[in-house]
Amino acid sequence: MPSFGFISTFVLALSTAITASPVAITKDVARDTQYSSSGYWLETINRQGTVWGNPGFKIFRNVKDYGAVGDGVTDDTAAINKAIADGARCGSTSTYCDSSTIQPAIVYFPTGKYRVTTPIRMLYYTQLIGNALAPPTLLADAAFTGMAVVDSDPYNDDGSNLYTNQNNFFRQVRNFVIDISAQPETLGAGIHWQVAQATSLQNLVFNMRPASAQNKQTGIFMDNGSGGYIGNLTFNGGNIGAFLGSQQFTSRDLTFNGCNTAIYMNWNWGWTFSDIKINNAKVGLDMANSPSNMTVGSVVLSDSVITNTAVGLNATWNAQGSVPASGGNLVLDNVDMSTGVSVGVQNSNGEVLLAPCKVSTWTMGNGYYQTGSGLENNRAAAAPPSAPRKAASLLDPSGKIFGRNRPQYETLPVSSFKSAKADGGCKGDGATDDTACIQAFLTSTAASGSIAYFDHGAYIVTDTIKVPASIKITGEIWPLIVAKGFNDVNNPKPVFQVGQPGQTGAVEISDMIFETTGDNAGAIVIEWNLDSSAVQGSGGLWDVHVRIGGSYGTQLQSDHCGNSTAPFTGTGAGCQGVFLMLHVTSSAKGLYLENTWYWVADHDLDLNSPHQISIYSGRGVLVNSPGPTWLWGTASEHSMFYNYQFKGAQDLFSGFMQSETPYFQPNPENPTPFSYNSNFDDPDFSVCWGSFQDATAPCKDAWGLRVWESSGILIYGTGMYSFFNNYDQGCVAGQNCQQNMIHIQNSKVDMYAVSTKGAVNMIVDDWVGNVKDADNRSNFCGTIAFYNTDF
Repeated sequence: MPSFGFISTFVLALSTAITASPVAITKDVARDTQYSSSGYWLETINRQGTVWGNPGFKIFRNVKDYGAVGDGVTDDTAAINKAIADGARCGSTSTYCDSSTIQPAIVYFPTGKYRVTTPIRMLYYTQLIGNALAPPTLLADAAFTGMAVVDSDPYNDDGSNLYTNQNNFFRQVRNFVIDISAQPETLGAGIHWQVAQATSLQNLVFNMRPASAQNKQTGIFMDNGSGGYIGNLTFNGGNIGAFLGSQQFTSRDLTFNGCNTAIYMNWNWGWTFSDIKINNAKVGLDMANSPSNMTVGSVVLSDSVITNTAVGLNATWNAQGSVPASGGNLVLDNVDMSTGVSVGVQNSNGEVLLAPCKVSTWTMGNGYYQTGSGLENNRAAAAPPSAPRKAASLLDPSGKIFGRNRPQYETLPVSSFKSAKADGGCKGDGATDDTACIQAFLTSTAASGSIAYFDHGAYIVTDTIKVPASIKITGEIWPLIVAKGFNDVNNPKPVFQVGQPGQTGAVEISDMIFETTGDNAGAIVIEWNLDSSAVQGSGGLWDVHVRIGGSYGTQLQSDHCGNSTAPFTGTGAGCQGVFLMLHVTSSAKGLYLENTWYWVADHDLDLNSPHQISIYSGRGVLVNSPGPTWLWGTASEHSMFYNYQFKGAQDLFSGFMQSETPYFQPNPENPTPFSYNSNFDDPDFSVCWGSFQDATAPCKDAWGLRVWESSGILIYGTGMYSFFNNYDQGCVAGQNCQQNMIHIQNSKVDMYAVSTKGAVNMIVDDWVGNVKDADNRSNFCGTIAFYNTDF
C-alpha cells in the first residue's frame, strides 16, 4: 500500500511518547508450573514450533518467565517489553527494520494485573494474548507516561514511526482488560492501533474514568493505517471510546457504555460498523468536521442500537455546499435510536437531519439506482428509493446480518488438541515434503474428534490436501502451508481442498497462512466445497491469510522479482504466483470469512523491505456459491484478472472489501503471460471494445470486483484502488490509472458506501452504463452512498 500522507488532525492530551532503549536478549528458560494451571490450553500446550529461516528463534513467551509478577503492585513494564523484544526482533534494536516474517512471537499473559508505567511496545509480527478464561488486566499507573498502554507503532523522537503505518501487518491483541482509570482524567489511552491488513483486536475491555467535561481519556487511538478488523470490544467511560482514522476498516460487535463520544471518526476512505451498542453517551458517532474540508469518505452503521444518548450521529454534509461534493457519506441500516435519544442525526450546524427513530435504511450522499428507463441519481439525506434486499439465510434470528466471533476453544482442555508435529509426525521445516503426513494427520484427528493444531513451521505440500468434512484447525501464530510444484496452469488443482462436492459438515480454520515457494501458476490455494449451511457459522476462516511471495523461502522476493518498468517479455517464469487464491465453489454453502487477506505481495517483507516486487498471479477470490456466504473484513490484492469475482453467486454478504490493482499493469496487458480460462469464467475484457474504450486510461487492468449472473449480493463498503501505471503514480491525481473498477453483468446487487480510486469509471453496469469518478469526488476516492440494480 503506497503512502499518501494522511495524518491525524486531532491531538489527544497524551504525554510525550517514550522511546525505549534496546533490550537484552534472554535465553530460553524452563516453564514454572506455578502459574501454568489456568486450564487455558494455549498456556500449557507443548511447544514444538520452529521458524523457517530462523530455526532457533523463540516463538512463545510467557511474560512471567521474564520477571512479570501480575500482582497489580509491581511495575511489570520492563519485563513485558523484554518478553516482546527477546531475540533482537525487528524494531527492537537500532538497526532499521520495517518488517520481518522470521521473528514471530506469541507473548502470553496469565491471569493477573500487570501494572505498567510506560507503553508496551508491540513489535512487528506479534500476538499479545491473555488468558481467555480469565482475561488479565493491563493497568496503567497513575503516573504513566507515553502515548498508550499498548503501542503498535511507536513514534520516534523525530516524529517518524517505528514502522510504515500502511505496511504494519500481522498483529493480534486479544483477551485483556485495559484499565487507565488510575490516570488523571485528562490523560491516557488504552491502545495506539496504527496498523494495516492481517491485524485484529478481539475480546478486550477498556476501563476509563467516568465521563465528564474534563475527561480526555480514549480507549483506542488510531491516527492512520490501512486495516483491518476489530471486534468483540467493550468501552466503559472516558471521553472518546474509539478515536479512529484509517484508510478502511471493518468493526463488528462493539459496546460503548458511558462515553462522552462513543466513536469519533477523524478520517477514512471507508468504514463499516455492524452490531454496535451505544449506551449513555453524549454523542454516539461523531463524523463531523468542516463542510469545506471533509475528511471522512464514508461510514456504514448497520444492525446497531443507540440508547439514552443526546445525539445519535453528528455528521457534516450539505446537499449544495459540501467540499468535496461527495464526501461524508453515511449509511444507516437497521439502527434503533428510539429509546432516550434526543437527536437522531444532525450536521455540524446543529440542523436535525433525522429525528430519533428505528431506522430501516437511510443514506446521506450521492446514490444511484436503476429504473425501467435507466440509471437515476439521488443526492439527499433521506431514505433511499429502495431498501436493501437481504436473503433470510444471511440473517440471525434477531434479523441482523449473522456474525460469529473467532473461536478460541477456551473451554476445551489441552488434551483436545493434536499436534501436527508431535502427534502427526510432520516436520514443518520448509524442506521436507509433508503432504502425506498432513493428510494422515487431518484424517486421524477428525476421526478422533480432536482439534488439529499446527505448530508454527513451514509445511511443504506438493499435492492436494483433502480436508475432512468435519474438523477444527488452528495454528500457532500463522504456521505456513507452502505449496510447491503446482505448475500446470492449464490444469489447475487445489492445494487445500475443504470437503468434496456434495459433502456436508463443519470445518473451522483459524490462525493459518497459505503461501507458495517458486512458481505455482496452476495452484488453487484454497478450494471450499463444503455445505455448512445447516448451522450458521459452522464452516469458516478466521484470521486466515493467503500470502504469495515477498517473504522468506518463497523464492518470489526482490532478489529475483524486483520491480521493473522495462517492457515485459517472456513468461514471467521465476516470478509466477498462483492460478487462484480462494475458490468458493458452486457446491459450497454457509462459508463464513472474517479478517482474511488474499495478498500477492507488492513489496518484500524480509529482503530490502519495503522494496517493490512484481509477481504475476492470475486470480484473487472467486465465489460461485448459491449461499449463504459471509465476508466480514476481507481484502484481495494484486491479482491480474480480478481481485474479486462473484459468478452465479447468490445470497452473499460482504462487509468492507478492499482491493488494489497490480502496480506493474498494464505492463504486461491482460492476459499476458497467461491465457483466459473459460472453465473458471475468466473475464475477457470485451468491455474494452467499442464505445467503452477510452484511450486516456488502460482498460485491461484487473477488475476490483466483477459480479456476473448473480443475485442477492449485499455489500456494505468497498475500497478498490488503482495507484500506478507501470509503477508510475502520475495517474493518481488525474484519477485515470485504469478505465474501470467494478463490473456488474446481469445481476441483482445492493452496494453501499462504494469507494474506488484511480478508475475513470467506478462502476460499469452492462444494463445501464457507467458511474463516473469525476461525478463523485470524495476526500481521496470517488465515493457514492449506494448503488442498487433494478428492482
